[in-house]
Amino acid sequence: MGRAYQNRKESMAKTAGQKTRIYSKYGKEIYVCAKNGGFDPDGNLPLRQMIAKAKKDQVPAHVIERALEKARGGGGEDYVTARYEGFSPGGAMVIVDCLTDNGKRTFTEVRQAFVKNDAKLGGPGTVGHMFDHQAVFAFKGEDEEAVLETLMMADVDVTDIEVEDGIVSVFAPHTEFFKVKTSLTEETPDISFEVEEITFVPQTFTEITDPEVIEQFEKFLAALEDCDDVQHVYHNAELPE
Repeated sequence: MGRAYQNRKESMAKTAGQKTRIYSKYGKEIYVCAKNGGFDPDGNLPLRQMIAKAKKDQVPAHVIERALEKARGGGGEDYVTARYEGFSPGGAMVIVDCLTDNGKRTFTEVRQAFVKNDAKLGGPGTVGHMFDHQAVFAFKGEDEEAVLETLMMADVDVTDIEVEDGIVSVFAPHTEFFKVKTSLTEETPDISFEVEEITFVPQTFTEITDPEVIEQFEKFLAALEDCDDVQHVYHNAELPE
């Protein structure tokens, strides 16, 4: 699952859109994390992780600070989460997570992305049960046993560890995110994570090989990413490398 997971991540990254959209999405998430858990990253682990992730994706400091200032101000938008599930062109399962201050607008935009691209929007729970909500880490390495021993010594609940093409991939329940990161960092202070996130990992995969369907699938992802309220898109499609 490790290398295949990264390949899917890279295929999704190609449709991430312009930098301004990326900055906007991080700004929303940082704002919500700060509003819900406090403005000090040292005392708000989700906020600290979101800021670290934003910096890794080269989000400018002023974008991060503006989101924090907005949260400190006590006013601003009142964002709520919204999740949509369905099937892409080619029959892959899709989960779309949004942050919105206008649910009707968001639903309309997401629905149009499905309808215009030969995809099918389902109801809550349509495909969600076929994904695991997990913490995922990937970093350079070869010794699967050493990584497992480190995590077991730290009493971390690990779902799976894989080594492929010189990359170690660690999968754990999403609640174990900070325990995994802390134990790995303490064991190897100079470790560099290629992937460190909480995400939905599919239990099965749908292979899409028809060039026309692949093109339609990529248009579908692009249409979703163009929706300002869409924060994350998860799918189980497996495309040719």
